[in-house]
Amino acid sequence: MSTDNTTPSADGTIDAAEVQALRERVDELEASLAELDDGDDQQKMTIIATQGSFDMAYPPLILASTAAAFGWEVVVFHTFWGLDILHEEKSKDLKLSAVGNPNMPMPNALAALPGMDSMATKMMQKKIDENGTATIEELIDLSLDQGVDLQACQMTIELMEYDENDFYDGVTTGVGAATAIQHMAESDVQLLV
Repeated sequence: MSTDNTTPSADGTIDAAEVQALRERVDELEASLAELDDGDDQQKMTIIATQGSFDMAYPPLILASTAAAFGWEVVVFHTFWGLDILHEEKSKDLKLSAVGNPNMPMPNALAALPGMDSMATKMMQKKIDENGTATIEELIDLSLDQGVDLQACQMTIELMEYDENDFYDGVTTGVGAATAIQHMAESDVQLLV
C-alpha cells in the first residue's frame, strides 16, 4: 500500500514519524490478514454415524472414502449403534432390518417373522458380491488408507462396555461430543446418517 498520498500538514511538511507509524501499522494489518487466511482451502466434512445396521454401514463409509479421494478432510464420528460399524467382531455380523423398511418387497407382518432379517441380509450380501461392491471391512480399510478419521464415541464405548482394542486398527478412540462438535463447526459439510 502506497503512502504517497499522505496529506501534508498546514505548513506543507509531512511528518516522517507519522509516515513510518502508518507503514508499521499497514505491515501489522497485512500480517494479521495473512494469519487469518492460512491458505488452507481444503474442504472439510463431518459425518455422524448413529445407525449400525448392515445397510446403514455403507452410506457413511462410501461418502467418507469418496470425499477423501477428492482431497477433503473427513471425520466420521460413530456413536450409539453406529459404533458397531467400527467394532471388529460386530461389524462382521451386522443385519439388514426387514421390518419397517419401505423398500423391502414384503409386508411388515411377513418381515417380522423369525429369521427374516438374516434372510434379507444374506440377499443383500449376495447382491453386493455379485456386483463387486466393497465389503464393510474393505470400505473401512479404504477410508483409513485415504486418511479418513474414523472416530469412536468414548461415551458410547463406556455405555456399551466395549474395549478400545475391539475396534479396527487405525480407529480413533476416546473422542467426545465436544470434539465432534468442534469439527462440525469447522466443516463445509455436516451429515447425520
